[in-house]
Amino acid sequence: MTPLITFLLFSLCAVHPTQKTFPEFIIRVNTAPEQRRQFMVDSMLATVPGYPYAESDSSVWFLYQGNITEAFVAGDMNSWSNTLSPLQQLSTTDLWYHGEKFAPDTRVDYKLVIDGNWILDPRNPFTVSGGFGPNSELRMPGYTPPYEILHHEGVARGTVVDTSFTSSTLNNTRDVKIYLPAGYAGGQDSYPVVLFHDGPDYLSLGSAATVLDNLIHEQRIPPCIAVFVPAINRTKEYAGSQIDQFTDFIVNVVMRRVDASYRTRRDPEARAMIGSSNGGNIALYIAMKHPEAFGCAGAQSSNIIASISNTFVSGPTLPLRLYLDLGTYDIEVLIPLVHTFVPILKSKGYEFLFNEFNEGHSWGSWRAHIDDALEFFFTHLLSADPPPSPASEGFNVGPSWPNPATEQVTIHFVLTHRMALRISLCDALGRTLRILHDQTAHAGSQQLTLSLAGVRPGMYFLRVDAGGITQVRPISVR
Repeated sequence: MTPLITFLLFSLCAVHPTQKTFPEFIIRVNTAPEQRRQFMVDSMLATVPGYPYAESDSSVWFLYQGNITEAFVAGDMNSWSNTLSPLQQLSTTDLWYHGEKFAPDTRVDYKLVIDGNWILDPRNPFTVSGGFGPNSELRMPGYTPPYEILHHEGVARGTVVDTSFTSSTLNNTRDVKIYLPAGYAGGQDSYPVVLFHDGPDYLSLGSAATVLDNLIHEQRIPPCIAVFVPAINRTKEYAGSQIDQFTDFIVNVVMRRVDASYRTRRDPEARAMIGSSNGGNIALYIAMKHPEAFGCAGAQSSNIIASISNTFVSGPTLPLRLYLDLGTYDIEVLIPLVHTFVPILKSKGYEFLFNEFNEGHSWGSWRAHIDDALEFFFTHLLSADPPPSPASEGFNVGPSWPNPATEQVTIHFVLTHRMALRISLCDALGRTLRILHDQTAHAGSQQLTLSLAGVRPGMYFLRVDAGGITQVRPISVR
């Protein structure tokens, strides 16, 4: 039989009363006549409707069918060990299995190691690319895939411009890509700036340009310029002997030329950096050294060298907004660094956001949370915008805030005269889920705070009806 690699999720709590769990199936096979055991395995696999096969929110069985000597599963959950999680052979059959339990919203990378060969699961359609190639992706039933990393119809795309920068102190030249939001060429506005360390990876593996397109389109952040800078001597530049020279390069070479070439905002609160692992370390370091140049820094699964933590402990509280995230299955040495750093920020009164996800040290995690960092940095800039001007039909609606929202959302609008105003919460298909407001409103610039209590996380639309005209604004609920 051609080896069949499968990845199955079996329920231990939400199954039909007449169905058997996989542990019960193991017992049935082991106690059946030997000549029937292989037939039972083949029959069971033939009934699987699709892969991955979900029957539970917490119990996972990795299965391999084939004539082999040994098999293991390696991934984020066991620090990529090729010995810690062996698959067992089921009796005298050619089915091998290994069971695990995870939190319902877990997402981790994994591979199967079959007789020493590291392979993807060919029947699992979910893969994620990384710095060392693709991995299979375990998505537990409670995991929500990131909507914002995908291209969507009707979303205007920004332009990516190629350029290069030379550092005399580092004695090298590197290619840098600049993202300009849709509409940049035809406008006169100045824009916030976000700089990505490991820039090419954030573009290709993190889908950062697509994330920016979607967030801007949905008015979750204002239009902004992004700068994607690659590393050359990564460890030395981000956390080693060249860290100060690299810092000077970013602040005094890259940003000065970006400011001279493009319409950028110069106020620190509108300038951010984002990086992962050692890239997070350099983002924190540069912001710490130059808060006048960058008022926001995002560190994903970050290394945090001693000079950073010591300075934040002993130095004054800097005018910075900081975003950090971490995976529960992250690299072991990084977890205590971040867990120790977060209380320092809290004790010093920093404005920060820290998220911990049931994920690993992976682009599958980082790409899904770029939006969290960008919204934390820049959404308040939307709320600072002037109120919308009345349109010719008599009313106009500005962006909602905050976006993403949780328990409530505030919407800004302008009416030229008194009129009936209805605001509805609609799903992605335009179906009305709830009437949030239905009263007559007076003329003028005003705002309403609307309750979202009980609304499940997801993408929605606020439909505003007034004077026989409808305007729609997207909103994300977390």
